[in-house]
Amino acid sequence: MENDNLLLSRLRSVRSRKRTIRKDVIKQIRKKYKRSEELRDIKRNIPWIPLDNPYQRGFVRFFVVRDDVMRSQDGEFFEGILKKINTYMYSESRQFLKKKRKFGKRIYVEKEQKLKRISSWSWNDPKFGLTVQERQYFLKYEEYCPHRKCNEVYYEFTEPWRFILRVKVNMITHYKPVDFELEKEYAELESYLSDHTVAGIVHKTMYGKSNSWRTKKEDLHLIKSRKYINCRMSATEIAESFMDV
Repeated sequence: MENDNLLLSRLRSVRSRKRTIRKDVIKQIRKKYKRSEELRDIKRNIPWIPLDNPYQRGFVRFFVVRDDVMRSQDGEFFEGILKKINTYMYSESRQFLKKKRKFGKRIYVEKEQKLKRISSWSWNDPKFGLTVQERQYFLKYEEYCPHRKCNEVYYEFTEPWRFILRVKVNMITHYKPVDFELEKEYAELESYLSDHTVAGIVHKTMYGKSNSWRTKKEDLHLIKSRKYINCRMSATEIAESFMDV
């Protein structure tokens, strides 16, 4: 009788076996995710090698601070903002055109290029480096995302007129050597981790649930009606005045 009770105590229930299997699966997923992060860092840190014969590959278009703004006392201030929200567009020709169908005919129109939007995550991330003075020049917007089926918050620069587009030749001067074994392993891990179920487990076990309390920080009060261009004070003086309130 005692032997039968000992045997029954050692037998695991179906629920216990399922829990163990689930833990093993999560452990393997976390291990593969960690390995994927290591490979990503290795790829990122591969040094660039200069080319013996640099060559041109089309043109690149980006924003620069206007000359009159750059000559003002706030030129460096807006140049620092531009480094965080600048965008780059590449094209084979200097015109940056794209095909568009109008009244059944294909025509060429200029590609639209805008400044980068700042996500709510980057807005609250100290590593992004957005200062209190710089935040005064952004407005908060909310837009519905059809892919995630939820409203996403982003911040947009309120005075894009301070920057203009500039086009220059895109020269290829360096290249990064490719490790085929590393690329193959990384591609296999990314294919596995991109699965809907696996991605959900990674997000839940490693990052926690969405909209955590850490990301729900109070946003600064952003003024929509005030026009800084009509003020006589400089941009830095205006930002400091908001801090004193």
